[in-house]
Formats: sequence, C-alpha cells, structure tokens
Amino acid sequence: MAEVRIDAKDLHYTPLNQQIRKAVSDGAKEIVIDNVLGQRFIGDGLKGDGVTITVNGVPGGDLAMFMSGPTIIVHGNADHAPGNTMDKGKLIIHGSAGDATAHSMRGGRVYVRDNIGYRGGIHMKQYREKRPILVVGGSSRAFLGEYMAGGLLIVLGLNGQVPVAERGVGSGIHGGEIFVRGKVDEKYLGVGAKQLPATAEQMAMIQPIIEDFAKVFGIDPAPLLAAGYSRIAAASARPFASKYTPE
Repeated sequence: MAEVRIDAKDLHYTPLNQQIRKAVSDGAKEIVIDNVLGQRFIGDGLKGDGVTITVNGVPGGDLAMFMSGPTIIVHGNADHAPGNTMDKGKLIIHGSAGDATAHSMRGGRVYVRDNIGYRGGIHMKQYREKRPILVVGGSSRAFLGEYMAGGLLIVLGLNGQVPVAERGVGSGIHGGEIFVRGKVDEKYLGVGAKQLPATAEQMAMIQPIIEDFAKVFGIDPAPLLAAGYSRIAAASARPFASKYTPE
C-alpha cells in the first residue's frame, strides 16, 4: 500500500487516531501526519511491525502508550508521558519531551534528541528478554529514574549541558540502571541509589545503543564513546527497608 498522508489540522484526536488505525489495518507501512498540534494518544495500543508513523508537529500526551511494534518519528517536541507503558517498537523525538517520559515503559526504545521533564523513566520495568531503553541527548529534570524496576536509561548531556543537576535521581530504584555522561553530584542522588564509574564491560554494553542514537540524529558518536560515564543503580534490593516496622 502506498504512503498514507493525514492532515491533522483542526482534527480532534479521536477521528485522527481512527484514521491511523484504519490505515494500519488496510496494510499501510508508511503513515505521515501533518499539522499535529496537541492531539493526544497518537499510536496508543497500535500493533504492527514494520509500520512507520511520521508526526510533523507537536503531539499531545501519552504518545505511543501501550504501543507494540511500530516506529513513530516526531519532527518537533512531545508533551507529557511519551512511551507510557510502551511494549515494543521505537519512538524517536527530534526535540524535547515533557514529564514522565517512558513512564512504566516495558519494552522497545525511546530516543529524545534534546531534553526531558520531571520523572523521566519513572517505574520502567523489564521481563525476561524485554528490556526498555530510554536515551536522552540533552538533560533531565528532577526524579530521573524514580522507582525504576528495570530497563536502561542513558543521559548524554549534549551541547555542554549537565545531564541532570536536580534532586531525586534514582529515588527508590530497585532494578535497572541509569548511565550519565560524566558524574551526578552526590547531593542529587535519591534514596536507595548508588553511583559508581561505569566499567569497561558496562561501556561495551551501552556502546551500540549510543551509536544507534547518534546515527538516528546525525550526531558524531566518537566524543560520546570517548567520554567517561557513571552508572546509577540500586544500593540494595530493599531501598525503603528502614521505613517499615521490623517483623
């Protein structure tokens, strides 16, 4: 089926999403949506390996929520919670994203070229071979990786930005891992989080992910791979053990 093009100008999100679903159901592999301005729930629950949806504009909240398979490419910023509970596929944002990016994400990849808001990667989780990945090119606001239960989160601090310089990094983390280029000031670490320099083995693990991110956005990966990184993970399996009454 040829490329399907949808004009979202002045279109409510419900008929817009109905058109997207119909196009996928009819066999479309390339869908382009123009003039997007705040429409919510684009791609939510959508299934279909090999389907690419290009969004020209600024999508509203919960972009790609529960999505399992497609690739969504956004030429613009995104509102809150893109990738919410995403199961599989790829979400590429050529701009910044709002709060709760990758909220409860359980599979696939979310790449944000610029910055994200508060509580990025909150409660990310993984199960067996499903390991969600969030990569942020710029910086994150407070409570990055809060209550993280699995997955991988990387913040690169491009263009001279500090990857994260606000409180609560990894607060309550009990699974998964956060890598930042450089080091997070210890005063910004959350309860239950521990920071150590990334080992050579850990760097080898994240290298292909950084290379893929750089390729997507046309960035030279060499300076990123030559830099030092810190790994933030759970200090123990029970970060809030001291908050409960002993048995």
